[in-house]
Amino acid sequence: MTGLKSGFRQPASRVLLTWLAGIAAAVLLNLLVGERLRHMVFDSWQQLAPRNLSASDVRVVLIDNESIEAVGAWPWPRYYLARLTEELAARGAKVIAFDIVFSEHDRVQPDTFVSLYPELGAEAAAEVQALEPMDQLFGKVIGTAPVVLAHAGTDEAPAGQQPLADAPITGSLPASVDSWPAELSAIPELDDVALGQGLANGEPDSDGVIRGVPLVMRAGGKPRPGFALETARIALDAERIEVGPATVRMGGRQVPIESNGRMALHFGIFPAEKIVSAADVIGNSPRIKADEFQGKPVLIGLSADGTSDIAATPIRSEEYGPLVQAQAVDSILRGGWLQRPGWASALEWASGGLLALLALGNALFNRTYRLAVAAVFIAVAAACWIAFSEASLLIDPARPLLVGGGGAAGVAIALFALARADRERLRETLLQERIAAAETAGELQAARAIQLGMVPPREKLRALDPRVDLDALLEPARTVGGDFYDAVKVGENKLAFAIADVTGKGVPAALFMAMSKALTGTALAHHAAGPSAIAAAINAELLKDYSESMSVTMLIGIMDLASGEVRVACAGHEDPLLVGADGTVRRIRLDGGPPFCVVDFDYPDEALRLGKGETLVLITDGVTEAQNGRGELFGVARLLSSDALAPGTASGICEAIREEVRAYEEGTEATDDLTVMAVRYLGPS
Repeated sequence: MTGLKSGFRQPASRVLLTWLAGIAAAVLLNLLVGERLRHMVFDSWQQLAPRNLSASDVRVVLIDNESIEAVGAWPWPRYYLARLTEELAARGAKVIAFDIVFSEHDRVQPDTFVSLYPELGAEAAAEVQALEPMDQLFGKVIGTAPVVLAHAGTDEAPAGQQPLADAPITGSLPASVDSWPAELSAIPELDDVALGQGLANGEPDSDGVIRGVPLVMRAGGKPRPGFALETARIALDAERIEVGPATVRMGGRQVPIESNGRMALHFGIFPAEKIVSAADVIGNSPRIKADEFQGKPVLIGLSADGTSDIAATPIRSEEYGPLVQAQAVDSILRGGWLQRPGWASALEWASGGLLALLALGNALFNRTYRLAVAAVFIAVAAACWIAFSEASLLIDPARPLLVGGGGAAGVAIALFALARADRERLRETLLQERIAAAETAGELQAARAIQLGMVPPREKLRALDPRVDLDALLEPARTVGGDFYDAVKVGENKLAFAIADVTGKGVPAALFMAMSKALTGTALAHHAAGPSAIAAAINAELLKDYSESMSVTMLIGIMDLASGEVRVACAGHEDPLLVGADGTVRRIRLDGGPPFCVVDFDYPDEALRLGKGETLVLITDGVTEAQNGRGELFGVARLLSSDALAPGTASGICEAIREEVRAYEEGTEATDDLTVMAVRYLGPS
């Protein structure tokens, strides 16, 4: 607890306010996107640990592309569906569940066939009309087999549909179950003889993902079982289904349901060896084992192209609907559902509050305490994962971690702000003490002379080459400052130049300026591949001795004196201004990059061209951020419209800009160093 004493020295009210603000922001975020985060977490867990379905007794028969090729296009004549049902019943299937709604009569009826062939004789037509309709044939087969048919909840029942019998359901349905005004059933020839009927509706969540299967619903004002629940009931030989507020009970099974009547599924990959093609069943293929369906529930559904029922699940973006129903049936029979207990939400909020309280202690205690708090955060997430993997419980770790993290972030922000304020006060105090001592001893005057002596004399700049009129001036805001410029002739036709501004003022900026100036001078004199290479070299050297409080903006240019082409690289510096020979002024917008000594960055070369008589003007922010007595900034717009940029000599432009800025300041103390460079191109000869 070595940090306790210093912690109490922090303004407690600021820490408490930012802590509460962090918690409030986390709670609001939870209310806005908490459900989406919860789904993301639980879906990722299912992807990490999908349910093992290798021991499932459920079998799925799919009417797939192979089946369509063997029998014909869907919908099939009921004759083939009757054969499919007979074959499965003969092989001992415990229940045969069609995940298909047979709401229309077979298209191949004897009367229809006769109408299609009017050339049939009267005797042949009479024989055909005397044939038993396919629907009746299929109905007879269903009547002798343990068949469950799918119904569908709809907004309106078809005209003429007979009232449906009540489902074998007792108890009260949860208030939020899926409800439909009506129910679409199979045709009477099939529905009246089927052993069971269940609604196959299963709406996805708001993001389009199926995470649960409805076990109970309401249609036409009556309680109805879901397709998977009814299939499981027949498989268990259960007489009735008992529904409670949070459970469904039947045949010795008690399955938890959510408030909307759904069972949350722990999804897996349905084994390929438990999926059979309908063509193999109808054709009695030897690939099917003799006892493949013996005593097992069998679901029949569509997967052929153009007919398939596709759904998105937490572990697959596309899954066949019959396989989802098959997993639901298996979960009811063997267990394998997921459950979100009623107390889960209260536990999550309470855990979040506890984590937030622990985070508040970060303002008082030392690093060991903070590591312990981080371990508690990790333990909460681990406990939620263990509850999922070992007990199939859905406890959301995002909610407590968000609330606790919001509190921790609030405390961290407060401590950072307080520490930064302390550092700034200490730095300013130290700086003032150093400046006072240096001024008393007369050292800063000598430093100013040395600093100004580091930049090239203006006379030397004017004499660099007759093809260019070049001048620059530098005025530190204090005795010493952080601005500098440089220019050097490289070869016969190249002129390299740079202007820079070190963050801060006074002695630290001057020292950092001296190092930056030395690096820049060397790089300009030995350039190899243009401004971007120079910028990279300077930045790399400065980063070696990185200081969190110092950086430098710089604009580097190389001018081809034979053509007037200029390539520049900008490191966070003010954009240059181009003064045309006719007096037009425009700002050259550069992409550039961050200041040097901040981050490693690949600065781009950017090109422009000066025509004869055109002038490139480079400035530091001591021009644009100069203030008058009312604290108003000089600004770029004022400079662009200024008479100081009227065409003239480079020296005239530099002097005019300085005079206009000083006049604007109205005698107030300069807030920053002022540096101006003007490069006027006189032509190739």
